[in-house]
Amino acid sequence: MMSISQIQHFFKTLHQMFLCLHGVLFGLTLHFFKNSNAIVKSKLTVWYMEKETSEHFHLLIQVLKWIIVPLSLLYVGLAVSVLGVNPLDSVLGGLLLFVYSNFLPDLPAIFCKQKTSAQHSPLPWYKTYSLLVFAPLFVWLTFSKIPIKWKTTESFHNVKSLVIYTLFLALCGLLVFGDFPLSLGDVAESLFLSLYGLIGYVTHLKVDDVW
Repeated sequence: MMSISQIQHFFKTLHQMFLCLHGVLFGLTLHFFKNSNAIVKSKLTVWYMEKETSEHFHLLIQVLKWIIVPLSLLYVGLAVSVLGVNPLDSVLGGLLLFVYSNFLPDLPAIFCKQKTSAQHSPLPWYKTYSLLVFAPLFVWLTFSKIPIKWKTTESFHNVKSLVIYTLFLALCGLLVFGDFPLSLGDVAESLFLSLYGLIGYVTHLKVDDVW
């Protein structure tokens, strides 16, 4: 049994880890958005990007601390004791996916155009949502100075985009963790992976007052 002092030390250490994580991820994310806005010649000011990033990170850390970590511990316990699978890979992947999904709705913004300036026919739906689900690929191409001609009026800050992204994650989870015939453990790993992404996306929408 852990003593009271050991428990207090554990939670103090955990708190310091969250503070360190906040600082590192905040710096990296702000640096990314500064560079991406410079590349696409956005008129967003530095103070506005700092404000937006700070607001999103505040809720991200709270959700990580009070929802994601307890959920992960519960999932690990059930996966090992009931499902008989090793959930370490899906938990680590899910944690990374949660952080990524928390900022995903803003990533395709560099490919968006104002509705009032739309002079051509809108993108087909599959191209529009490819900008969302394959956002890292398109961002990498943009940073590599490869022009992306796809422009959309979709903001991706809505329930439809959330549902499409979650279904995409569930499909990817089945492809990564599924061994046919599918077992209950395979399905659980796939669903939990998409759940992490769902929570991250919803956290972003909450900060932006979508709900």
